[in-house]
Order: sequence, then structure tokens, then C-alpha cells
Amino acid sequence: MSKRLMPSTTALQCFEAAARHLSFTRAAQELHLTQSAVSKQVAQLEEMLSHSLFQRIRRRLHLTPAGALYLTEVNKILTQIDISSRYILSYGDETEVLRIATQPTFGARWLVPRLKGFGDRYPRIHLDIRNELEPFDLVQAKADIAFFFGQGTWPGATCIELFSEAVVPVCAPQLLQRHRFDSAEALTEHRLLQCASRPEAWHEWFLGLGLHSQNSYHGPRFDTFYLCIRAAIAGCGIALIPRYLVAEELSEGKLVVAWDHPVASNGRHFIAHAEHAAEVPKIRAFVQWIRERVAEGD
Repeated sequence: MSKRLMPSTTALQCFEAAARHLSFTRAAQELHLTQSAVSKQVAQLEEMLSHSLFQRIRRRLHLTPAGALYLTEVNKILTQIDISSRYILSYGDETEVLRIATQPTFGARWLVPRLKGFGDRYPRIHLDIRNELEPFDLVQAKADIAFFFGQGTWPGATCIELFSEAVVPVCAPQLLQRHRFDSAEALTEHRLLQCASRPEAWHEWFLGLGLHSQNSYHGPRFDTFYLCIRAAIAGCGIALIPRYLVAEELSEGKLVVAWDHPVASNGRHFIAHAEHAAEVPKIRAFVQWIRERVAEGD
């Protein structure tokens, strides 16, 4: 394995400060170092990178093109170090962080309401919840817990089934008043809003009704169900959404069911963790909490 290029954080800080001020003297004052110390750190960095980072033009300091490019990367590195350090400072010695990955709309509409009380029962487990749109390697510990929709298979993971769902076509009340759909087939003539995470949804819904539509894959495409819901409310078309995700909009009259025939989705919701982590206390506690909420029908 080749040796890594690993400049010290001091060298990176000296370079960043000098680039920001375009002055070794002002960078030294900010960092409480001597001007020669800052200059030496930058020189060592230039030697390591085999590129000049600064040049003097008429006695004024300027970044070279390589220096400007490197500054962008260094800013990312120093920012991440700062964020990570502050992140650790926010926890006590006995606090455990449980990293949870969830798809955005599921997390906001289903998961978050069911977290109430968890902190009271487990005050030393801090939940770090993040949206994930793309698949990732759970075994590599990007997250401790993941919620996902599918067939319940994930290499290297234990997947626990939570519940199934049924989808319904919904639209703005004004759209339904104008068109008065008299059959499911009539929906095929209208604009169908597509969710990128469920590309087969409309096709499967029509098949569930014994129909085949040439337009089931056509229509504006959105990353999340939330965006589909907002587009439907705005009158952009008809969205096919799991009923539990639009219960609020339906009860408030912001959306109506265009054709009341729910069809079971081809998949189920699961909670997953790495196979080797089943007995980790924080994971065991959270899985138990979620299973209790599901069992209660909460």
C-alpha cells in the first residue's frame, strides 16, 4: 500500500488562514504563531504537494490556480473536523449515539411521531436520524438501524418485518370536481405523478385492477413521496401514495381519493441492523421500542 499524503492540520490551518487573508503576517496573528512559522508550514505543504500554492505579484500575495483548487478541498476538511468535534462535545461520557437511516417521507410521517417517549425510557441513547434516498452498506456501519421498503432481503443484515401497506390514487379536490373519474381506466388519460423510489407503482396498481396502461410510467417524476404529495395538492396530477402517508391530507380535505380501490404494494416495511449487532443494547432497545409501537397499532 502506497504511503498516504497526510499533511498536518496545523499546515492546513496555516494555508487556509494565509489564503483567506492573503497575508502570512495576518494569518500568524490569527493563529498565534510567528510569521516565519506560518511561512514554513506552507512551504512544507507546497513541497509535499509538488505545487506552488501562492505567488507574489508586485509584493502582494496571490493564490495560484492550484492553490485556489486546494483551498476548496481544505475548507471541506477543516469544516468537517470542526463539525465532528462539536458533535462529540454535545454528548456526555455515558451517552450512546444510535444512527438511524430512513427514507424522508416515511421518517417524517411514520417514524418521528412514534419516537415520543423513547428519550424518557432511554435517556442515554441519543438518536441521530438521517434521510437516505440511495442504498448503502449497512454492514459498513454508516448506520446502526435502517428502515426500508422491499422484500426483506439485505446482505449481512437482519431484517424484521413491520407492516404492509396499500396505495391509493389521490388528487386535489378541484381536479376531481372537473373530471369526475368514473372508472380506474379513466385515470390513465390524466397526468400520473411518479415517485422515483417506486417506479413500478402505477403499473402494479393498474395490474391489480386487471388493467394495462401505456401511460403507467409516464408523468413528472419526484424523488420522494412528500414531493408527490405536494405536487398533487398543487393540482399537478394524480399521485399514487400509501394511504397512511396521506391520512392527514385526506382528513383535512387537501386531497381526495380519485378512485377508491386500494391495492396492496408489492413489498413491506422493515427495520434492519447488521447481523452481528443484534445484542448491542442500544439496537436491541430501539428495535423493541418500534415493535411495541407497531403491535399497539400506534
